[in-house]
Amino acid sequence: MNDFPDLINEALKRVHPSWQPVLAEGLTAMSRQSPDYLHELCQDEFLPTQGRLFAAFSQPMDAVRYVLIGEGPYPREDSASGYCFMDAAVRDIWSDSGLSKQVNRATSLRNFVKMLLVADGMISPDQTGSDTMKEISAIARQEASPFIRTLPEMQETMIANGFLLLNAALVFRPHVAVAKETKAWQPFMLTVLQALAKNRENLSELPVLILWGKMAEKLIAMPFASSYRCVISEHPYNLSFIRNTDMQALFKPMRLLYKKR
Repeated sequence: MNDFPDLINEALKRVHPSWQPVLAEGLTAMSRQSPDYLHELCQDEFLPTQGRLFAAFSQPMDAVRYVLIGEGPYPREDSASGYCFMDAAVRDIWSDSGLSKQVNRATSLRNFVKMLLVADGMISPDQTGSDTMKEISAIARQEASPFIRTLPEMQETMIANGFLLLNAALVFRPHVAVAKETKAWQPFMLTVLQALAKNRENLSELPVLILWGKMAEKLIAMPFASSYRCVISEHPYNLSFIRNTDMQALFKPMRLLYKKR
């Protein structure tokens, strides 16, 4: 029996069974580093709520082909989904005026969509403003359009492509520094990376490690991280992310803005 708070145990019940022992081991490693952290966390208010703390671990471990690590959950209760940059408050991607208001509010998601459009050659990196997006939206909302229309469709496609959508810190608290929260979760992240390495017959089968932003980049110094193919970029809340050619090259073949055939 573990000594995790009830809230943690309830969240663990929601993950795919292949992940349960790994996450329990990771949480135990966290407790060795910071014995009071989990109990203090569960006596505090944090995001995500509704038992979605480990929501990203929804697919089997052996289905993971990419580990995408961002900074932390969106700082809004209706947005923090437990998946990296997937805003739970967003449904429609497009609107009459271009990207929907919900997408524009979720800065990281907005810039990610624009990066995908640049990668696909639909727009120029010099023309990503409202007029251009309005033109793209008019195409995307046509009845026969090949574009997806909702964020849940994109999330489904990414998971089908083998994405584990994590954050360097799985929680957000407005009164706790991101760097402090990230440090507390590092033993957990190390355990996840080690488990993925052990689950592969050889290192060439390891997932691609995608690190967004300075908090995620700290993971490079961790054991096992050097075994992974790492692709590093600024966090998507930076406008420069739209022009990032490494991200464009990585995501272009996935065609995440298009309906599944």
